Amino acid sequence: MSDIVTNWSRRPPASPWVTLMISLACLFAALLYASLSPLVQQAVIEMAGAIPARTMQMFSRPVAEWLDGGLLPILAGLFLHSSWLHLAGNLAYLWVFGMPVERSAGGFYLALVFLLGGGMAHIMVSVRLPDLETPIIGASGAVSAVVGAYLGLFPSRRIGLYLPLGLYMQFAQVPALVVIGSWFTLQLVYSVFGPITGTVAWWTHLAGFTLGLIFAMLARAISHLRN
Repeated sequence: MSDIVTNWSRRPPASPWVTLMISLACLFAALLYASLSPLVQQAVIEMAGAIPARTMQMFSRPVAEWLDGGLLPILAGLFLHSSWLHLAGNLAYLWVFGMPVERSAGGFYLALVFLLGGGMAHIMVSVRLPDLETPIIGASGAVSAVVGAYLGLFPSRRIGLYLPLGLYMQFAQVPALVVIGSWFTLQLVYSVFGPITGTVAWWTHLAGFTLGLIFAMLARAISHLRN
């Protein structure tokens, strides 16, 4: 199956500028966060994190009051991470899967998947856990949406990995479906058996991945209609 999801402008971007801008925004937020005292850091998490209970309260108000009721943290929380390891993991996945998506479908599409997928993932967690008072931060849901979009756009691609074989590392081309399928299974296990810890909710990973896959299917359908 060929990569039919071409750039909306029919001209692939010369460089993954959206992937780069998202990464820089997350790095800037991490540096700023690290410069704060622990007490202020906790206040920032409470203010910028997407709290499911607060999100559900927002939806109970008129649409005009949503900005005052917690809409902004749903997106702002995507760029704030609880640790450097958390950030490094998300950025690694973003570059591995986000760069091919951006080069094929365009920067606007990647930004849409990242922001809309991540924001909607937080909303879906809020619907499932409406009484949760724990702030949810990090780009995990958004990056999971990018991973889902990658699988939907390139289901037959292979991903290069170094696999341990005894004392040696062997490079192998593994089908993306196997790699991402294993990752998804792990997220599912964590979602069922692992509680929300460190302001990271495993359910955002599942929700984001599902939404990204849906976005990719819509993009492929639109591409078929245009052709």
